[in-house]
Amino acid sequence: MKIYCGKDYEHAGRITANILSAQIIMKPDCVLGLATGSTPISAYENLIRHYESGDLDFSLVHSINLDEYRGLDPENDQSYRYFMNTHLFDHINIDKKNTFVPDGMEKDAEKACQDYDEIIRSHGGIDLQLLGLGHNGHIGFNEPSDSFAKGTHLVTLTESTVTANARFFASASDVPKEAYTMGIRSIMQAKIILVMACGESKKEIIKKAFYGPITPQVPASVLQLHPNVILVGDEAALG
Repeated sequence: MKIYCGKDYEHAGRITANILSAQIIMKPDCVLGLATGSTPISAYENLIRHYESGDLDFSLVHSINLDEYRGLDPENDQSYRYFMNTHLFDHINIDKKNTFVPDGMEKDAEKACQDYDEIIRSHGGIDLQLLGLGHNGHIGFNEPSDSFAKGTHLVTLTESTVTANARFFASASDVPKEAYTMGIRSIMQAKIILVMACGESKKEIIKKAFYGPITPQVPASVLQLHPNVILVGDEAALG
């Protein structure tokens, strides 16, 4: 595992964006696994700046997002499709037909999950997977459990995850309680895994995830088994 420590959140975002940029430059038609939430926003802002300066071309890039809330329309401003459009896709020359997010409006959970696994398979897997790190160790919406879920699946969000996401909604009661998420197997099959974790509140879970026992009770701990993991944080998280 390689560890890069930025001075602060903004610096960590620049490092993360530089690693993503290198992947795109080396393989212009790469498949990027992308994440949402507050953590990667700085990285996406820097990617946009690289594009606007003429240093990056996204025209051949495909993206496959980790997860989506069940029951939210793509036009809902709290959906992860809306998030990706707003924070990245609307500002670069990526073909949106080549960007994939689980279908949160599909009521048949089995079909939604099978369809998404087929999308991942048909693209030959993911070249570089960007991950955030939940306070309880979740990656995507793979929550603490008695076993590692392999494929895309429907998950009931834990109370801590709902509470953490409530800041994006009018109230905690408005936060969807279910989500479709890429499974651990798909994440672990990515050629490179890039984890971004910032802030002092992430210090303890970083220790558990990367230096503690490998257990589905800390889903991110499985990343210890991957041969090519990059961890980017700031001094508050890694100090």
